[in-house]
Amino acid sequence: MKKVLLPLLFLLTVAACAPVRVVSTDVQPGVDFSSYKTYNFLDVTARSEAALPGPGGVTYQLKEAVAAQLQRRGYQQAAQPDLWVNIGVVVQDRVQTRETNIRDAPRYIGQRNYHWQSQEVVVNQYEEGTATVELVDAARNERIWSGAVASTITRNSDKLEKRINEAMQSLFNKYPVPPKP
Repeated sequence: MKKVLLPLLFLLTVAACAPVRVVSTDVQPGVDFSSYKTYNFLDVTARSEAALPGPGGVTYQLKEAVAAQLQRRGYQQAAQPDLWVNIGVVVQDRVQTRETNIRDAPRYIGQRNYHWQSQEVVVNQYEEGTATVELVDAARNERIWSGAVASTITRNSDKLEKRINEAMQSLFNKYPVPPKP
């Protein structure tokens, strides 16, 4: 029994520490995904592209990563596509805190009115990015699939590109069409 529980516990711990997490996916019921052969991207207007590092910009890197995943599934890019790809990015400032406990309290020195209470202490401040990918049927103008991934944002452009590729791979693992062998 222990031999089974220990590897399972290890896998759960490693998965919880992953830098990328799939937030959500949504599939339109009754859609025949095998009927789609081509894709292209809707125009993207980045309001704060300069705030994120990386050669070519984050939007470019996201498009490249999404295109790679779609091509792995047999789709080809075309001027008049079957599917439109819409990408959205939201960056939020996050604060990581911890709650103090009685061990953090100062030593009592005999003051009668001394009291201690638990507090939230800031441990870290960081940025978290959420990327949303929507696939829209071009003929019907209906969204047929969407997914969102979230991750902390690194200022190292090489690590950011690697994380974007990892995020899109994790997201498209939930896509109804598996990669071609």
